[in-house]
Amino acid sequence: MALATYTKEFRNNIQLAYPVILGMLGHTLIGLIDNIMVGHLGSAELAAVSLGNSFVFIAMSVGIGFSTAITPIVAQGDGAKDDIMVRSAFHHGLLLCTVLGLLLFGIVEAAKPLMYLMKQPAEVIALASPFISWVAFSLIPMIIFQAYKQFSDGMSLTKYAMYAVIFSNAIHIPLNYVLIYGVWGLPKMGMMGAAAGTVISRIAMLLFMHIAISQNKKLTQYIKGFSFGEIKKSMIKKIVGLGLPSGMQMFFEVALFTSAVWLSGFLGTTNQAANQIALSLASFTFMFAMGLSVAAMVRVGNQKGQQDYIKLRVVARSIFLMAIIIETVFALLFVALHNVLPYLFVNSEHISQVQDTAEVIGIAAQLLIVAAIFQLSDGVQVVVLGALRGLQDVKIPTIITFVAYWVIGFPISFYLGLYTELKAIGIWIGLLAGLTAAAIFLYLRFNFLTDKFISEGEQPVKLKLKTETEI
Repeated sequence: MALATYTKEFRNNIQLAYPVILGMLGHTLIGLIDNIMVGHLGSAELAAVSLGNSFVFIAMSVGIGFSTAITPIVAQGDGAKDDIMVRSAFHHGLLLCTVLGLLLFGIVEAAKPLMYLMKQPAEVIALASPFISWVAFSLIPMIIFQAYKQFSDGMSLTKYAMYAVIFSNAIHIPLNYVLIYGVWGLPKMGMMGAAAGTVISRIAMLLFMHIAISQNKKLTQYIKGFSFGEIKKSMIKKIVGLGLPSGMQMFFEVALFTSAVWLSGFLGTTNQAANQIALSLASFTFMFAMGLSVAAMVRVGNQKGQQDYIKLRVVARSIFLMAIIIETVFALLFVALHNVLPYLFVNSEHISQVQDTAEVIGIAAQLLIVAAIFQLSDGVQVVVLGALRGLQDVKIPTIITFVAYWVIGFPISFYLGLYTELKAIGIWIGLLAGLTAAAIFLYLRFNFLTDKFISEGEQPVKLKLKTETEI
């Protein structure tokens, strides 16, 4: 097909994706602000936040991944004008996300002793332990919020989550400053102030989202009248069947990046701090691709509801193309500014830490070169994954992500990081290898399915699609 066939879809993609991108950037900004403010306290504190957040991010990835099951069901119901399906997906999803949020909080709290088994620096563990408890508690409102977000995204109303996250950051940023540094007569809480700010801002975010959605007349029929009597085993099974594999997909990827945090801990505090700087910046740019991934999930889900698979593939490929363009720009920026960006995260004027600071900056600058290279792979794999979720094809992609990240990526990170002179750079080469493998095989999976669906015609496609998701 001609390039114009895909580029004419850009406007629709942007209209749907930009609120999601801004919302996700807001989520990332919470962690980014924590890292910048805490980084000025010292490299040990920054490493502790890195280690603590690594536990919470793994759990959060499972929760966010699970909640994405709500979006394609809602989008399919909206595309097919099936109000009963939409209402049922939201109510069941909200219940399941509430239970999951409580469960994840308990799991993270119980997992804290693993820090000792991982042989992390003692001073880092001492600082990270209480930090984890507070931030883990914020998982409860965070995962419940995801149920509201995925529902509104599925209805193509992506601005609600954006406004909620902006509201959350408007609270979080000044609150962090006040609590971390102890201004206006308040006690200086250090990194624990960042943890408290995260909890408060996420509770505020959830309350804002609930109130905003409840006031939308279009959504009233779906929101009001929640009853446990409406809970059906069939819908729970459907959401869990989509949500668990989706949660595992995100778990495999986030756990790979988290392993980079842990492996760098074996190399010392400065390597761990540098890893966190590069990871924070890469995560920030990744949110643009994540926003496009949601757009892919929603638009593909709509086309699935309408059973128009030719249009579905055009829409999906237009989003893939947008991701490649955007991530190329970020890659070039990382290369151009790799010696400048790390200074945002450190206090270069702290005399007692001059040597550590210089080492952190030097390592982080090298890592950003590798991060620049994997921008494309990371962007492609996540938007293709979003399109596959829109098709409600989750089980085969879960196997693909496991193989890419843990059979290919992690062994390379482990060997090059701990047994060669590449050290932190070697760890990130492993990340690059895993992301590239995932991007290639997920795209092949998408092509295989859409070719098959189009060639078999509308009715056989519909029946075959059900079979594919039950593999």
